Order: sequence, then structure tokens, then C-alpha cells
Amino acid sequence: MARLLLGVSLLAMALGLGCCASIAPAPEPSDSASEPSVSDDVRALLAFKRAIDDDPRAELSNWNTSEPDHCWWSGVWCSLSDGRVVALELSNSSLSGFLAPEIGSLTSLQKLILDHNAFTGSIPREIGKLKNLTVLNLSTNQLEGPIPSEAGDMQNITTIDLHANRLSGAIPPELGKLANLKELRLSNNSLTGTIPGSNDSIMVSTKKEDQVGLCQLAQLTDIDLSNNLLAGSIPACLGHIQRSSMVGNCFHNNDTRNRPDWECKDNNNTSIGEDGQRGRVIQPLWLLIVEVVTGVSVLSILTLCAIAGLRRRKDRSSRRGVPWTRALSWKENNVISIDDDLLGNVPKISRQELAEACEDFSNIIGSSQETVVYKGTMKDGREIAVVSMSASVHHWTNYVELYFQKEVVEVARLSHENAGKMVGYCKSSDPFSRMVVFEYPSNGTLYEHLHDVEGCQLSWPRRMKIALSIARVLRHLHTELQPPFAVAALASSSVYLTEDFSPKIIDFERWRGLVGKPLLSSGCVVNGGGGHSNGVVDSRHVRFMDVQANTFAFGVILLELISGRASLSKDTDDLVNWRGSTWSRRGSLASWWTRS
Repeated sequence: MARLLLGVSLLAMALGLGCCASIAPAPEPSDSASEPSVSDDVRALLAFKRAIDDDPRAELSNWNTSEPDHCWWSGVWCSLSDGRVVALELSNSSLSGFLAPEIGSLTSLQKLILDHNAFTGSIPREIGKLKNLTVLNLSTNQLEGPIPSEAGDMQNITTIDLHANRLSGAIPPELGKLANLKELRLSNNSLTGTIPGSNDSIMVSTKKEDQVGLCQLAQLTDIDLSNNLLAGSIPACLGHIQRSSMVGNCFHNNDTRNRPDWECKDNNNTSIGEDGQRGRVIQPLWLLIVEVVTGVSVLSILTLCAIAGLRRRKDRSSRRGVPWTRALSWKENNVISIDDDLLGNVPKISRQELAEACEDFSNIIGSSQETVVYKGTMKDGREIAVVSMSASVHHWTNYVELYFQKEVVEVARLSHENAGKMVGYCKSSDPFSRMVVFEYPSNGTLYEHLHDVEGCQLSWPRRMKIALSIARVLRHLHTELQPPFAVAALASSSVYLTEDFSPKIIDFERWRGLVGKPLLSSGCVVNGGGGHSNGVVDSRHVRFMDVQANTFAFGVILLELISGRASLSKDTDDLVNWRGSTWSRRGSLASWWTRS
């Protein structure tokens, strides 16, 4: 590592002497407010691309600096007069990821068509900033959460198609403000509550000024709310709509084919009385008695099982003095017991506090099949990133809980100024969730500053500072910490920058695949005692503990800092191979740089 630091210092001196005369540092960005421009559209499109986890068909391969005119990017349509983006059409593109909030900066957008993809997460509230939007088609994806009330601010919208997603919550009454809306398709979701405008006063009223919700939409001729969990009555103002557009719900209308009662009972436990007021569903006395008796019986059985389990656990812990051990019925149950004091020195944060900080978990900045990353602000003003594990309680075995807790303890011991600081963890059973919380530098990643359209303006003094800081933190992690620590996937995208461009390595990649690792079901258990494995595999030597890989990755980051090229690109050679072929043809590094 000492040689590595010396090499970085010599490299930085060479860059400072040989390059500063020809490349001036970038001017600091201006804080002055300005009208939305083409550059705002480009930034929004690049943010949209960064939110894509997988692009198997390379639909966005030309969304980069090699094609400087964004109007030629795949799926992008621009105005001939001012170059602003007026349409984004990427149907059937097999894209997965989440919808970046920056999409609200495309203020000239008229069509947003992203149907038949695999987008997850929620619909960003910034969608309401698209005042010129006429067509919104996000159908046949995997979007979750409520329809944002801000959708009622899209003044010119004529078509909203959100069918075949996983949306929940009520239909926002703010949609009643969309005077130009002609088509509304919300079928095949999990929407609950009543249709806005379905109370009795509306059903008998003929005065337009008395109408609220969907009853105000005079131009609405095509609506499909089928296969949801909507309750109450169908408003009289929608009497002209075909009943096939309302089937598969929990309406009180006798002429509409509804879901079975047992499905509706679990999701809509309220009803609309004859006076139009909401009230509790009145159950028969015999059904109430059966439910009480059944509940008491189940509770008694669970209590007996819990007592027996506690006794067995106490017997095991008295025989062995390690934080977690193999259970007595190892082959039959594959159960391990975990020391509840393992996380005693790591701050625990409540789910409610994180929900408030992350705007009810709507501010998504990253996602994968295994994790979702939210951005938030704590009450003390600290910006945080919350990594939430995407696993249900049924898949969260004791194996996974053990590894989760051990990784929390492992990462919590990092205290270097250039390592992302863990703020704490969240462990909740209702609803089930496991999260880890980090301080979040909000100045973007090193990758963004190097490779985005306006990102290649990092001055050489800043690049030298970043390289030296990364070298120092790696020396600390690899040689000063005992046992050593390696970053799961070190890359320019995992190096986050503060406002003064100090780098901080945040190891988000460590938490991916926590549930799906083969080791978790292979019969291997981590021993908590002093390095003695007892035939047991330590996860630090199985998952990402490769110091040499970190050193190689650091070399790739140095090449990115020097050349401005991305490490991997669909349009160019691999950066390492490119470096070898270029320098072998042109001689030394100094001569190569002089000619470049």
C-alpha cells in the first residue's frame, strides 16, 4: 500500500505539472435561477438513465457524450423550434429500475410512454410538474404505492393509463381537476376505498357545482377500474360506463360482478350506510363467536410453542458460550439461535422515524431486486441514505437474520473520514422490514462527475485530492483494521462526493443478494468466537473479502480520473484493455499524455 500511495503521489505531480497548463479548472456553477432549458432536459434524461438497473436490449446505449445531441437518443423526441424534449417513448424495452424524480424537470414533455417494462417503486410526485403532458402511459410495470395526488396538477392531460401494476391506496380526488381527461385506465391494481364522487349527495345531485371527484370530468368517456378492491357505490354520474369496466371489485351494486366476500372483507372493512355515512361492517353474532374461539385456540398453541422454544434455547445457551450456535434439531429444522445483544452497540432507528425522514418512503434513489435505497433528511438536518432489504418475512430465515446482523456490526466499525458512516439500523416486525442507514453526501458520485455530459469538468487538483483520499481509506481498511475490511464492489459509482469534493466510499453493494446467497442454506454457520471456525465458514472470507480486487478496482478508478473514460461501455473497449493497447503503441504514460 505504501508503494500505491507513492505511485499516486508521483502520478498526481505529473498530472499537475504536465496538464494544468493545457486544461483549466472548471468554473464553479452559478446559483442564479433561470428558466428551464435544454441542459435541464439533458440532466433529467441522464438521471432517468441512472435509475435504470437493467437494459438488456441496450435501448439507452447511445444516451452518452459520444452522441452529444440528445434529440438523437433512442426514444427521445424534441421540438424543432427550441430543442426541448416533448416525448419520451420506450415501450416494450425490457427496462428495469425506478422512475427518477428528475423526470419532473422535463417541463415541455407532452407524451411519457413507458408501458410494458419492469419499473418498480412508486410514481414520483414530481409527475405533477409536467403541465404540458397530454399522454401518461405507465401500464404493465411493477409500480407500487399510491397514485400521487400531484397527478391532479397535469392540466393538459387527456390520457392516463396505469393498468396492470401493483398500485394501492385510494383514487385521489384531485383527478377531478383534470378537465381535459378523456381516458382513465386503472384496472388490475390493488386500489381501495371508494370512487371519488360516490356519496349519496352526488348520486342525486344534478347541479354541476355540487359535483366532486370524477363526476366533474365532462370529457371522460373511457374509464376502466376493473379488478381492484374498490368499495362503496358506483356514482350515478358514471352510469354510462360499461359494467365490464367495474367488475372484480367490492361494490355494493347488485348488477356488477364483484370479488368474493372473503377477499373484500380483508381489504375493505367499512361500508356505506343508507345515509351515506361510512361505518363498520356488522357481522353476525355466530361468526363473531367462531372468530373469538378460533383466535383464543391459536393464541394458546402459539404461547405453548413459544414457552417450549425459550426453554430449549436456554438449554442450548447454557451448554455453549458463543453468540450463535447450531440448534439441537439441526437437520430437521435448520434453525440457529442468535444473540440479541449482538447489535447492542449499533444505534437502532425506528421505522416511523425513517418514514418521516424519507417522505413516507417515496424518495427512491436506487433499486434492485434485492434492495431499495431511499434518500431522506433526519430531524437534526443530516441527509441519509436508507437501504431497505426487499424480502418478506417468509423468506427471512434465521440464517439471513444472522448474516444481516453480522454485516451491520462489520460495517458499523468503519470510522475513517473517507468511509461512509453508518448511522444505524432498523429492525421492525410490523410491517416486516430490515434497513441500514448511512450518512449521504449529496454531491453525486465520482462516476457522475467524470462521465455525465457536464461531468468531465473536475479540475486536476480535485482529481488528485480524490485519488489520494481513496488510497488513504483503502490503506486503513486493508492494513490498519483488524480483521481487514474490503469493499464489496469498489468503483467510481460507489465513491460519493461531499460539497467540498471529499470522497466517501459507501458500500451499498454489500447488502444486495443477502437473501439469495447459497451459503445461507448450505449448512454453514458463522461462529462468533475469536476466529475459531469449528468447521464453519466466516462470511467475511466468502462475501466480498478480496483486498486484491479492491486494489485492482482502485487502479481502474485512477485510469478513469486520468482519461475521463468510463471503465465499461457498450460503445468502447474495456478501459483496462484500452489502456494496455494504447500505451503499448505510444510508449510511456508521459508520452501518451503529451500526445493526447
